Amino acid sequence: MAIATITLVFASGLSLYTQIKTYRKELTDDVAMLAELVSKNAAEDLANEDEPAANAHLASLKAAKIILNVHLYRQDELNNLSYFSSYNQAGQTPVESRPQSVSKLLQPRITDDIIEVARPIIYRQQIVGYLYLRASAANFNQLVGKAILISLTVMFIMMIVSFLLALRLQQVITGPIEYLADFLQRTSRQRDYSSRAEVCNVRELGILSEAVNVMLSRIQEYVQKQQAAEDQHKKLNSSLEDMVNQRTLALKDANQELIQTLEKLHQFQRQIVQNEKMASLGDMVAGVAHEVNTPIGLGVTASTMMLDRLKVIQDQFENKTLKASTMTRFLSESQENLNIIYRNLNRAAELISSFKQVAVDQSSENNRTFCFAQLVNEILLSLRPRLKNLDHKINVECDPTLSVETKAGPINQILINLIMNSIIHGFEGVEEGEITIIAEMMSPTKLKLIYRDNGRGIPGDIRKRIFDPFVTTKRGQGGSGLGMHLVYNLVTQALNGTIALSSEEGNGVEFIIVFPVVSSISEKA
Repeated sequence: MAIATITLVFASGLSLYTQIKTYRKELTDDVAMLAELVSKNAAEDLANEDEPAANAHLASLKAAKIILNVHLYRQDELNNLSYFSSYNQAGQTPVESRPQSVSKLLQPRITDDIIEVARPIIYRQQIVGYLYLRASAANFNQLVGKAILISLTVMFIMMIVSFLLALRLQQVITGPIEYLADFLQRTSRQRDYSSRAEVCNVRELGILSEAVNVMLSRIQEYVQKQQAAEDQHKKLNSSLEDMVNQRTLALKDANQELIQTLEKLHQFQRQIVQNEKMASLGDMVAGVAHEVNTPIGLGVTASTMMLDRLKVIQDQFENKTLKASTMTRFLSESQENLNIIYRNLNRAAELISSFKQVAVDQSSENNRTFCFAQLVNEILLSLRPRLKNLDHKINVECDPTLSVETKAGPINQILINLIMNSIIHGFEGVEEGEITIIAEMMSPTKLKLIYRDNGRGIPGDIRKRIFDPFVTTKRGQGGSGLGMHLVYNLVTQALNGTIALSSEEGNGVEFIIVFPVVSSISEKA
């Protein structure tokens, strides 16, 4: 309010001063112009001492309502001024003749409601006398008063508006703060960390509310974890043997599920071999099976060792020869074996889950909603058996929160073919190659996928025919020439998109794939 008041006073004062100055200048200019006109009309009459003619000319000034009095003074050879003639507006009291003050009024002077001005009367380039003109400044004073009144009225209204806006702004700011303070006090008293504060429309207060919600969420997670840890600790202390049996049964179930999953994996392998478009899964199955075999073998070894140790403990327990040190060592070894079993089974489950998703995607032509970065990671995980013995680097630049609804199978096959082409053809003779995969939304319903490597590039004669069938640089060495043709068909037919190639021999390749999606969601937006 203080700033608004100072600004209004300064602006109103400056505007008022400018208006008064403008009104004063207009009045003085008008009066000075009238004085000049009257002096020119009276010059010849004054020079010829023709008083009747001068009176007749002065009488015509009655049309100028602003002029109150006019005096004409004649100058003799000794430069003395003497009264010659005058004009007084009807109803206006004549003013006293003061020839001695004429020289002081060459610049207009405003006093109260009167403006006075004097002008020399020149005839044939000689001063023959002086004109004294007295005009009304009442209109000027009215304009000044009106301007002051308007300025004060506007300033008063604006101050009221500023005051009301200040009150409203205070309510907008202090209201959410008071709500947030009450909410924190209530939450602290009740210890209900699951409640969340409402986010305010004011940006800074909204950030504060979100920060409070994040803090409450972390406190709630901490309390839940602490409670869960306490419950788990109580259960471990009360039923250790029961927990070991449960874990053993769970391990058997997990092994059975793993065996069933492996059987499904072999079934997928047989189906993939029969489908020419998905021939790349053949190599993938062997790699995944080899990768899964290692953690399963370690898990079986650890579980067998644990069963042996459990039998020894059970015999000692039944014979009443069980010692505390033996039990302690058994617990330590059991925990270590269970950790080994859990880590290896988790690793095997992760590999199998990724491979299952890749297999489902490649055999499905239906739309589904998926996280694009997760899809790429699943593809790379399924190719890990082929990539782990190579020093090539694959960079993925994609918003981790980007989810789209489209066909995952064609995208899966496209990326696998492009990566395998880079490894087989682009990085031939290259020990450390680099592949970059970039995914970004061009619009809410259009995705752009950029694939580039820094390999050998594509020769010019092949680059023009790269999407034609049976075009390959490995003719007679196992290359069918159908990989890029399949990619082109998947992009243009399955995804209804476009693909463009940019490559120079020795400078790698770049594929730009643009295709529509049904919908997209990203937290970054």
